[in-house]
Amino acid sequence: MFRSPVFQRRTFTNNGRLQSRSTRPKLLAVSSGGGHWVQLLRIKPAFEHCEVTFVTVHESYRAQVPDHKFYLVNDANRWTKIALLKAARRLAWIIWNEKPDIVVSTGAAPGYLALRFGRMIGARTIWLDSIANVEQLSMSGDRIGHCADLWLTQWPHLARPDGPHYTGAVL
Repeated sequence: MFRSPVFQRRTFTNNGRLQSRSTRPKLLAVSSGGGHWVQLLRIKPAFEHCEVTFVTVHESYRAQVPDHKFYLVNDANRWTKIALLKAARRLAWIIWNEKPDIVVSTGAAPGYLALRFGRMIGARTIWLDSIANVEQLSMSGDRIGHCADLWLTQWPHLARPDGPHYTGAVL
């Protein structure tokens, strides 16, 4: 997915001059639980040159990524409006504080919100629609796809020229 493990970040020195420094890109990996989390872990090797922070909905998942930053958000969907607002507030706080270069999600409402907020701060965004969506794209994927820098499906028959694109399946 990402060929270069190095990004150029611009920072200001003490005398106010702009300088570039090479760093590992900061990647925020977001998913809801269950299969979405499993798929996110399956693509984790693609992030080896990044500084990865995970965001998900189950505290028990922390043990699966012990060497990474980890944030918890409440699970939410379009039917739980208050929970959705709480998740949005938490994700906005996480993204504001982490300032990721890349936001990637394997799906559901937390991922949708994270990609939206990521775009607002100029992060590159990647949406990988769940393999569970065999007949049609997920509602979140269908809505966020056109806003993502890279929009992928795991089913070749769901791919379209304008996205999502098919490059293989994770499971």
